[in-house]
Amino acid sequence: MVATIAFGMGIDKSNVRFVAHLDLPKSIEGYYQETGRAGRDGLHADAWMTYGMADVVMLRQMVDGSDAGEERKRLERQKLDALLGFCESTRCRRQTLLEYFGEQRATACGNCDNCLDAPQTWDGTRAAQMALSCVYRTGQRFGVVHLVDVLLGKTTERVQQFGHDRLPTFAIGGELSDLQWRGVFRQLTAMGFLSVDLEGFGLKLTSTSKPVLKGTQTVTLRAQAAQKTKKARRDPAARRVEPNNIPPQDDALWQALRETRLRIAREQGVPPYVIFHDATLQTMISQRPQNLNEFATISGVGARKLEKYGDAFLGVLMAHG
Repeated sequence: MVATIAFGMGIDKSNVRFVAHLDLPKSIEGYYQETGRAGRDGLHADAWMTYGMADVVMLRQMVDGSDAGEERKRLERQKLDALLGFCESTRCRRQTLLEYFGEQRATACGNCDNCLDAPQTWDGTRAAQMALSCVYRTGQRFGVVHLVDVLLGKTTERVQQFGHDRLPTFAIGGELSDLQWRGVFRQLTAMGFLSVDLEGFGLKLTSTSKPVLKGTQTVTLRAQAAQKTKKARRDPAARRVEPNNIPPQDDALWQALRETRLRIAREQGVPPYVIFHDATLQTMISQRPQNLNEFATISGVGARKLEKYGDAFLGVLMAHG
């Protein structure tokens, strides 16, 4: 299913397993809501996003060109900066999200990409100095593509037009690839060393970049894909619950529970997950409650649902031994 944000937010489907963002959302709030379309049945789901500096420039342009007041624009810029920082973070995603919303989690989630495949970091101080110097020497009015061309020594028509092939920063960045330099600029922006010039849509230095250029501050960067060694995909056993992970001998019971749920949902005119999530049905199978008191201890079974549905589902469980 491919959907715009407006349509996607209205999807009333519990078992969405995967949400992909092909563009950067406007804020962490937006990202959180949009990824929340997945896994509403309590089972494992994945969220994936691809983005680049072009997204940041476009969204900043949208904010700057809006009719909102300056205070509102400042808030929207801060939200976008927070999202970019979240994207480039090396910490547990869950901890970062909760902290943004004022909550604390003492331990890492063990389920996000940063937890399952801890990002490698490297001393990027020298690379940061080259990148910042290139921004300064080219006049603080060019985008990432042109800046990377200068650092890699590409004699493009634009590089020659502005005489940037004669700059001291021309061709000094051969140690890194195009992809890696893009990551450097993206992270320097996320860290606040660079900002987007909304008039020329190029990058410019901020006051915090001076210590880096002077060599009095070090910069630790996240390694890009081309720098990392490939690792095996996540072990399925590490996932909390696999969708429909039902032993063959329990398949008949699983289908009977789902049919009961579907029948009740149709009678009430509601989606099946409103009755019970798949995760709750799986717990019924694994715990096999023998009476209503035991049934009440299952996660997802509250007092109201126990009263309304307890006898029906307990009857199915008892009928299957």
